[in-house]
Amino acid sequence: MRVHVVSDVHGNSEALARAGEGADALVCLGDLILFLDYADHSRGIFPDLFGAENATRLVRMRTERRFEEARAFSAELWAGVGMDRAEAIEGAVRRQYAELFAAFPAPTYATYGNVDLPRLWPEFARAGVTVLDGQTVEIGGLTFGFVGGGLPSPMRTPFEVSDEEYAAKVAALGPVDVLCTHIPPAVPELTYDTVARRFERGSEAVLAAIRETRPAYALFGHVHQPLARRMRIGRTECVNVGHFNATGRPWVLDI
Repeated sequence: MRVHVVSDVHGNSEALARAGEGADALVCLGDLILFLDYADHSRGIFPDLFGAENATRLVRMRTERRFEEARAFSAELWAGVGMDRAEAIEGAVRRQYAELFAAFPAPTYATYGNVDLPRLWPEFARAGVTVLDGQTVEIGGLTFGFVGGGLPSPMRTPFEVSDEEYAAKVAALGPVDVLCTHIPPAVPELTYDTVARRFERGSEAVLAAIRETRPAYALFGHVHQPLARRMRIGRTECVNVGHFNATGRPWVLDI
């Protein structure tokens, strides 16, 4: 059996529609929404509303870790447009989700990323698309466990949960053959982004589960340009499946 795995789709519905070609199943590790493309500042919800020039300013502030200044700048822009921020963003997210979920092949097994809005997924997850979070499913005779979302960060992305809540979701899986998460285990080589030049949040709970339950694979995304894309922890092959928005290519798991 051949399984294709993607993460960090960030609005790339065109490539997503091809991601399942030649596969028996698709696994998606989240971050479907594109709010702001750090490589192309003209793409995403923010530049659609405020233009590429303002998007470039926001990216610069975030890259320089001036997070409070970036939030103040964003708030100033929203105050000037005279629209409800939550309502405008949710409308844009719904439009992206409509395209992205329509692009999923059947069967698809998906979990949330830290920029996703889980409460909206039931509206778009049609038959053949199974959403899992803190849950397991059998694919090709192997047990896959899924944990979605991220941990608290200075970016304050939409789906960040406490360390305790995240650890509880990991523990609920029990032993699995393939551990599927959006964020990586808390290992420096896997959490450092070489372009953003910062460490992203990794999970100590995921790292502990890898050491204790020894799955064959731990698959994740989140870090777009990691220092290391794969490494072994004991018997477990840890793999960053890639920044799908940029590559348009799934990672392949042959069972």
